[in-house]
Amino acid sequence: MHSFLKHLCSRYLVERRSTMALPALLTRLLPLRRLFVLGIGFFTLCFLMTSLGGQFSARRLGDSPFTIRTEVMGGPESRGVLRKMSDLLELMVKRMDALARLENVSELHRAGGDLHFPADRMPPGAGLMERIQAIAQNVSDIAVKVDQILRHSLLLHSKVSEGRRDQCEAPSDPKFPDCSGKVEAVFRSNLSHLLDLMGSGKESLIFMKKRTKRLTAQWALAAQRLAQKLGATRRDQKQILVHIGFLTEESGDVFSPRVLKGGPLGEMVQWADILAALYVLGHGLRVTVSLKELQSNLGVPPGRGSCPLTMPLPFDLIYTDYHGLQQMKQHMGLSFKKYRCRIRVIDTFGTEPAYNHEEYATLHGYRTNWGYWNLNPKQFMTMFPHTPDNSFMGFVSEELNETEKQLIKGGKASNMAVVYGKEASIWKFQGKEKFLGILNKYMEIHGTVYYESQRPPEVPAFVKNHGLLPQPEFQQLLRKAKLFIGFGFPYEGPAPLEAIANGCIFLQSRFSPPHSSLNHEFFRGKPTSREVFSQHPYAENFIGKPHVWTVDYNNSEEFEAAIKAIMRTQVDPYLPYEYTCEGMLERIHAYIQHQDFCVAPGPALPGAHTPQSPFVLAPNATHLEWAQNASLAPAAWPPAHSLRAWLATPGRACTDTCLDHGLICEPSFFPFLNSQDAFLKLQVPCDSTESEMNHLYPAFAQPGQECYLQKDPLLFSCAGSNTKYRRLCPCRDFRKGQVALCQGCL
Repeated sequence: MHSFLKHLCSRYLVERRSTMALPALLTRLLPLRRLFVLGIGFFTLCFLMTSLGGQFSARRLGDSPFTIRTEVMGGPESRGVLRKMSDLLELMVKRMDALARLENVSELHRAGGDLHFPADRMPPGAGLMERIQAIAQNVSDIAVKVDQILRHSLLLHSKVSEGRRDQCEAPSDPKFPDCSGKVEAVFRSNLSHLLDLMGSGKESLIFMKKRTKRLTAQWALAAQRLAQKLGATRRDQKQILVHIGFLTEESGDVFSPRVLKGGPLGEMVQWADILAALYVLGHGLRVTVSLKELQSNLGVPPGRGSCPLTMPLPFDLIYTDYHGLQQMKQHMGLSFKKYRCRIRVIDTFGTEPAYNHEEYATLHGYRTNWGYWNLNPKQFMTMFPHTPDNSFMGFVSEELNETEKQLIKGGKASNMAVVYGKEASIWKFQGKEKFLGILNKYMEIHGTVYYESQRPPEVPAFVKNHGLLPQPEFQQLLRKAKLFIGFGFPYEGPAPLEAIANGCIFLQSRFSPPHSSLNHEFFRGKPTSREVFSQHPYAENFIGKPHVWTVDYNNSEEFEAAIKAIMRTQVDPYLPYEYTCEGMLERIHAYIQHQDFCVAPGPALPGAHTPQSPFVLAPNATHLEWAQNASLAPAAWPPAHSLRAWLATPGRACTDTCLDHGLICEPSFFPFLNSQDAFLKLQVPCDSTESEMNHLYPAFAQPGQECYLQKDPLLFSCAGSNTKYRRLCPCRDFRKGQVALCQGCL
């Protein structure tokens, strides 16, 4: 019987290639009704087995009982096939019931009519019934277990889900351990599949998808430019999970309901651009916005607790936020510590090392609701380059071509101002009537404040309020306006860069004293001691006049003088390179290819034998440089030979010290300086040298002539200062318009 059915399967495959329909084949081979029913069941089984591409195989009939084993499970479609297969086999059991009651082989042989197959190859009806039941039970068992198998095959399925037939999975073979690393990422210009990956059902996702779709052409052009710049440079393809924790129901998803009511959109702008950049760069991508999706993709065991993942994590990198970080820690159990080096945390305002180090933060009063994760501080990725301790992720603003720029310059209204603020609460700024009254003497003031039925009472009557505008209409308003004015809040959003890119001058308030976690409710509890001297420090420090004016709004004379000067000032639309699509692609490409926080630590910390540092005192005796005749620099990124080291003045942070010299503080270089030899070469007299945990070390203390070295590498920090210490600061150069990357970092 088995040989006969095998023969039928083979005949079906042959006939299928010759386009003969299955019913016609059955009509030829199975004229009798009872065997026709039997054939239907087994032909269905043959069809399912072959349609799965050989994913299932059975032992010989002589082996008892029948067993079916899974070879490869590709995705949810396989689960559906298994269910259908199990159902069909159960149906077969019912249809075979009549055959099973046949008394002997000869009766079945007579029922076969013209078929005349040998009787010795046909098992008794009852034996056949048992075997069919065994098959059905095995398939049923497989269907129950298939979810576990599917989770362990995510790496393959993520490739399939990309919808690219020209990409294939690199084989895993111990004879060729580097094979998977030779799969190169290919730039993508069509983002339609990304829009599918992003999902739907939330206003936040709808907003993000509209933004991505609107910027598709710019992403494609940026990819083309970067490809030309990189030339033959290798780019390994990574498998990446993006989990947007703040959009999950478990975190409250407070943003989605406010998208259409003037709520903050900065985070969604950034996440949309991160997704686009990762996808355009050619990486395998999976996006989750629910806890259930996260659990499924991570392959966490059922329930919660400290159980580790049962199989290796199928993702090279995970991009998430603080909400997602907490969710992963809760559900990954002991595996969280193992895999946390692969995590990248999108952190709007930054996390300084003193707050990140759990023990140190607890002992020294730096513990907040957001810090103490013991990650490498570079794993935190910010919206603006607040501190070099973190990685600057950023976002993009729409870039204009030269024709568009000229049209904007010609269409500007010299006396039109737009106020930064879509929520009525922003207009409660104390003293706004005074400076808005001054502005109203010179300019027509426009607002885009959300309202449902009546004009918000916080908006003065002389302000022309357009209500909440869709992004394209808001862009058109900016292209007509001369001035974009902020009230001091929100801090560091994307709108000022959009305004400047559309030819507006941005006017903002100076904060005196500066806002920080010590004196302002908004920053209280955030894992940073950063002092904010204006509403948008990046615009003030990295762009500045004539595009950005920062004044004291409480000083009427200074404010009015600024308005008069602005009306006389002509500016071109301007967008910093690092906020273009190409700039963001360049930056994220460099991070993905070079940042690796899972490797062993670099130079040894104090206490171990350390070789003499490869530095020399610069000719002007002001700082240390990498010695030209030194041995090859260690394999580090950024390249160690770009290091320049200064001794800061008392009370000065390394961030500011490096900026004073036109450079950027580079925390990854601290280990090279963390030795007594570095102080000696700077001609610093160390009467004593000690190693302690302190986020200001290495440093030189006066009086006392004491030199202090860092004991814990997680505490190396560009941020922080104390009048007692002169900090030893590692600096590097940077690419024009790309502060995150050194000149040799791409």
